[in-house]
Amino acid sequence: MNDNSDDSPGSDPAESFAQGTGDDGPRITFYGGRGMSALPIAFFICWAIVQTALWRISDTGGLIVGLLIGLIVGMFFVRGSWKTYANTIFEGMTQPVAVTAIVAWIWAGMFAELLQDGGFVDGLVWFADIAGIGATLFPAATFVLAALFTTGIGTGYGATIAFVTLFFPAGILLGANPILLFGAILSGAIFGDNLAPVSDTTIVSAVTQDSDIGGVVASRFKYVIIAAIVALAGYVVAGQFMGGLEIGGNARQLLVAESEPVGLIHLVSMGVVIGAAVAGRHIVEAISWGIVFAIVFNLSLGLMDVDGIVSFNAPADAPVAEPLEFLPILTIVEDADAVGVGGSLINGAAGFFELAILVLLIIAAAQIMIRGGAFQAILDWSISHLATNVRNAELTMVGSAALINAVITINTAAEVAIGPYISKIGERFNLNGYRRANILDGQTAAMGYIFPWSGGVLAGYTAMQELPGEYEWFETGMLVTPIDVVPFVFQGWLLVAVFVVAALTGFGREYIIDRESEEVARL
Repeated sequence: MNDNSDDSPGSDPAESFAQGTGDDGPRITFYGGRGMSALPIAFFICWAIVQTALWRISDTGGLIVGLLIGLIVGMFFVRGSWKTYANTIFEGMTQPVAVTAIVAWIWAGMFAELLQDGGFVDGLVWFADIAGIGATLFPAATFVLAALFTTGIGTGYGATIAFVTLFFPAGILLGANPILLFGAILSGAIFGDNLAPVSDTTIVSAVTQDSDIGGVVASRFKYVIIAAIVALAGYVVAGQFMGGLEIGGNARQLLVAESEPVGLIHLVSMGVVIGAAVAGRHIVEAISWGIVFAIVFNLSLGLMDVDGIVSFNAPADAPVAEPLEFLPILTIVEDADAVGVGGSLINGAAGFFELAILVLLIIAAAQIMIRGGAFQAILDWSISHLATNVRNAELTMVGSAALINAVITINTAAEVAIGPYISKIGERFNLNGYRRANILDGQTAAMGYIFPWSGGVLAGYTAMQELPGEYEWFETGMLVTPIDVVPFVFQGWLLVAVFVVAALTGFGREYIIDRESEEVARL
């Protein structure tokens, strides 16, 4: 994720932490003890596993229902009044970290839709064809490009949406394996989310460990690049053995032959977003500039009409519709079912409304777990029983950060919750703030894009569900069920493995006396 924060209110991740996970809020007591406060989120995870893994139903609406039921069931285990429990749900749903994810998804969705409708996918197919980047190498190339793009803009969620919308259909046309391709996109998002100086998780990991962002990024590179080199090799090798899907008859050849390079103009649009983000602009501002450039290119080059960007279909009996029918964005329709608002902007944003609701409910369930004490109980036990020496302490930091990120599936929210505990464990053994921040953010970046209920996976799958309506040749059977991609998110699994090995061997370990962090840099 990313929050290229300026001085706007609520933009400081440390402030978000203080508002959302501190000890100043009301406590909730449960029948059965503190562990019962984890019931809503545990119920949701079990529901998600059954729905996605056993029944193979990747439906966001179904996940929403599962979490709602979990929250209702949890209420029956509250001791005393249910008012505090209910208020905690509202408290969780208003956390800035949740809103940040939603805003990134909506803006990225609009931007990606404009590029898709402007022929960018055709341009990618044309370029890959003439450059000889075939089916076997396309996932590896996608991993590299997604990693660079995410590092530039800092939002892994936004990059996932853009690459699923644009690179995924291009790869399918060229014959790449869809599961491997989706895994490569998620891996690229992990790389950038973990390394980008402007990423939310980078900022939070530095702030919660009292370290400067520049020093954290510099010390982190060795872990990230080791995982990335092995992941890249994995995608190259896997691409040789994992074939793509059949597209009826010679449709694939015809579609490739008919592709045109003009859509590649939107490389400039993507460059504008990256440039604005690197210059320190807020992610909303950066993507908004990309949207403006994309609209200008689409209209000036004839890639789209105005009504393709936003259109109004009004009924014939609308009071003032007929006199304004000359407007290019207004159409009078006789069919009542055709009445509505359409175009790239609304289509790009609307696809993420269900996901936004799910994210808010996940943060609410996590807040109940925090207020009810289950979160504290898990961490207290790990600190007292597992962190017995520096090696075990680092393994405990890796394991606890990974566990919390598997439960609280929005990576920034998980990081602001677990950050103080990582600091507590590390300081007990005099571990440097850079080392603590790197262990924290490595697991956060990885786990946010692996499990079927994780925010990054759901964002990508939500964007993918829109593709059958965008292309005549794209069938629903080409969609990748989130559970299938889990083993192929190479960068995520390898990043966790790198830190496990680093904890066991001491690779990269630094103590406070080895190097002092500079004053914490807050954006």
